[in-house]
Amino acid sequence: MNSTTDIVWLQDDLRIADNPLFHFTDIPSHLLCLYVVDEQWLAPLIEGESTPRIGPARLRFLWQSLMELRGELLQRGSDLLVRVGKPSKVVIELATSLNAHQIRVAEHPGVEESLHIQAVIELLPSETSVMCMESGRLFDRQSLPFEQAALPESFSAFRRGVEQACAVPENRCAPVTLPPWPDAPRGFPPLKAVCEQSAAWQPDSRQGYAYRGGESEAHARLHDYLWHQQGAQTYKKTRNGLLGANFSTRVSPWLARGCLSARQVYAAVKAWEAENGSNESSYWITFELLWREYFIRAAELEGAKMFGTGQPDVPCAAFDAWRNAATGLPFVDAAMLELRTTGWLSNRARQNVASFLVKDLNVDWRLGALWFEHCLIDYDVASNWGNWRYIAGVGRDPRQDRYFNVLKQAGHYDPQGLYVAHWLKQLENVPHGLARHQPWRFDPLAFKAPCVEPEQWERWLIPRHETATFPEPPVMALVK
Repeated sequence: MNSTTDIVWLQDDLRIADNPLFHFTDIPSHLLCLYVVDEQWLAPLIEGESTPRIGPARLRFLWQSLMELRGELLQRGSDLLVRVGKPSKVVIELATSLNAHQIRVAEHPGVEESLHIQAVIELLPSETSVMCMESGRLFDRQSLPFEQAALPESFSAFRRGVEQACAVPENRCAPVTLPPWPDAPRGFPPLKAVCEQSAAWQPDSRQGYAYRGGESEAHARLHDYLWHQQGAQTYKKTRNGLLGANFSTRVSPWLARGCLSARQVYAAVKAWEAENGSNESSYWITFELLWREYFIRAAELEGAKMFGTGQPDVPCAAFDAWRNAATGLPFVDAAMLELRTTGWLSNRARQNVASFLVKDLNVDWRLGALWFEHCLIDYDVASNWGNWRYIAGVGRDPRQDRYFNVLKQAGHYDPQGLYVAHWLKQLENVPHGLARHQPWRFDPLAFKAPCVEPEQWERWLIPRHETATFPEPPVMALVK
């Protein structure tokens, strides 16, 4: 029997369970598991700036996920090789040196990732094949009730179609053992060697939930939320929350890195429903999985068109104020400070800051999408760019009236101003309520007006005070 070596090339599928890359029809003699940190992620986010595309929060979470994955692979007789470079080049060099029989890789909705896969297919030696398969999706492509080119233009039409026609397959257990490591290099560089800033980075202590990458952490969070917090009983009512750990499932970072699959989340919700009964909240968790699926299918179909035409605008003063939490509007600045210092932001806050940037500041939506790419630990290309296009009213289901009145939203979702004061300490001495969202009107001597005051805010503005209300106002600007 001939000795064969396969390479499992991992991307956003950093788990052992429910991972088709680790299930073989013909088991190879040896297996090399590889993850390549794309050198482009360390390049500048925006030309002329030093900020990298991948920020310290996401890179740190990624490294934690890789470290745990390596431990799981070692327990099964394998290992994980981590390299930094151009992914297609690294894969081709390894496959050539090992005379690999097969490269196993998951399809990816990202354009850059797909181009790397295509380059490997085209440039590999003829004796090495590539098996590219779906992984992490809720549905198999062949089960969808429409061809890829006929993907419905709206999410609602997509949801109706798949809910009527598709069943979610069962997720698969983790393999007990894996083929041994070949006669090949091993190596896992320390995070400090890749990015010293990420190695030293720590999230702000005010964050509502402490994230840690890895498959076991993902399952622990999901189990705790469903069974101990009874989140499937309350999610629909609490999902627009802003403070705390349990108003949301908070599993998006693990889904984004593939430490958890959509089918595993779906199965966990169904297991909870089997014991507790289904309800609107438990359904709404799976509803969010359908949104994720729709964005993935749209990204696969549209390719580079997802990023708009031409280059994004050059960053302007309004964009800098937005990303630096210095707009003067507490609801936006609090959210942008939370994003920058923790790597995560609630869905409600994301919608508001995105709408504010695009609709009120009239900034190119793609700059916002790029900044989210840098900051978010749960960044994934399909959901991030799909959501930004949705807010901007471009692309699929285009509508220009998706406007979030930030003052109205702030009063509704943070009526006491607890969220803004949690992140902006200069608001602690301002009375609870709308004054915290409009401090420049409550005390114009102590707080500057925001960089814009759209006419849509007019009916939501509180009466302007002529003098400071508190006797000795702290003279300070909003967070820079």
